[in-house]
Amino acid sequence: MTIDRRKFLLAAPALLAACSGRQLLSYNGPKVTSIMAFKQQRKMYLLHGNKALKSYPFQLGFTPVGHKQFEGDGKTPEGTYIIDRRNPNSSYHLSVGISYPNDRDRAFAEAHGKRPGGDIFIHGTPSDVLGKKDWTAGCIAVTNEEVEEIYAMVGDYTPVFVKA
Repeated sequence: MTIDRRKFLLAAPALLAACSGRQLLSYNGPKVTSIMAFKQQRKMYLLHGNKALKSYPFQLGFTPVGHKQFEGDGKTPEGTYIIDRRNPNSSYHLSVGISYPNDRDRAFAEAHGKRPGGDIFIHGTPSDVLGKKDWTAGCIAVTNEEVEEIYAMVGDYTPVFVKA
């Protein structure tokens, strides 16, 4: 019996979560084909084609206006990315990684003699920041219950479109 690499990588987070004792939600509905996040409206949609399956309000980086350009600028990236990793043991309950920086982001930062930053996620919210507005270092934060749904519904390689 052989297990291809992609299936193993997609199953690994569930195995890790099982070992950690955390019970992850499962999802058997329509496939999430993309994520649209609108920063100004603070609204994120999980889509199947052009139909919204779920929507979530969210918090942003502590400097919410504008595209992330440099490490430490507190901005949330704008552009087209993919879900490229997941962390069942996140400090922020659960998290799914967004593929920032892309080649264009890296080139821009390097042209200015700076680093683009990274580690951008959709993640949950620790209790010490509940009710605060735009507190992340550039991530998209939802409630812990919401990130559990997102973690179950969204697969790796799902396109993420973040708009101003």
